Amino acid sequence: MSRGDPAALHSVKANGITLACRAWGPVDAPPVVLLHCRGADGGDWTHIAERLAASPRPRRVYAPDLRGHGRSDWPGDYRAEAMSDDVHALLCALGLDSADVVGHSLGGIVAYLLAQRHPGVVRRLVLEDVCAPVPLDPPRPPAERPAGELPFDWAMVRAADAQRNAPDPVWWDHMDRITMPTLVIGGGPTSPIPQDQVAQLAGLIPAATLVTVDAGHLVHESRPEEFLAVVREFLDR
Repeated sequence: MSRGDPAALHSVKANGITLACRAWGPVDAPPVVLLHCRGADGGDWTHIAERLAASPRPRRVYAPDLRGHGRSDWPGDYRAEAMSDDVHALLCALGLDSADVVGHSLGGIVAYLLAQRHPGVVRRLVLEDVCAPVPLDPPRPPAERPAGELPFDWAMVRAADAQRNAPDPVWWDHMDRITMPTLVIGGGPTSPIPQDQVAQLAGLIPAATLVTVDAGHLVHESRPEEFLAVVREFLDR
């Protein structure tokens, strides 16, 4: 990937598929990877990425489209574990030994699975409004597909709902493998994510700090300045 136009998409072969990925900032700056929520793509992070890349301590920022989203491949297997393996392979393809990783919602699940399964590649971890991997009771009912073309594979939605309803117990059991400094950001009472479960997630991770920004589920979009302030302070330690 060249430095080039920060709005341009680059294609990277990783884990047997092609991932679309955006990049911002100096190529020799400390790397950070931003992972989007379900139904979005890497462009969701543009405002945050531009600010991180141009901050007084600039970062090299990467924001891939997760499999089944945007311009990345839609291969049919949408387990969160496969997505975490994609990100690991992406880091290898980019020649990065490690990076800071920020994940929102589904991207946060992918991020903490990456940290569990490949802890050496994650220097610091940020989880934005992500709940603990507890089964939903009652389960989430099947979602109804919207009409028309979608910017993501609807099979991915079904797969994500299935894992949200009944997450693998290993996800819970392996939280103690996340030993790197971790920042958990809750969206507060207006978020549809139960904030007691966000706090529960922070309690499961040995080196986690919980911060609440009363912004709802889309913290980085609704309160970008507050989000950037807490994330920069954490990453720059």
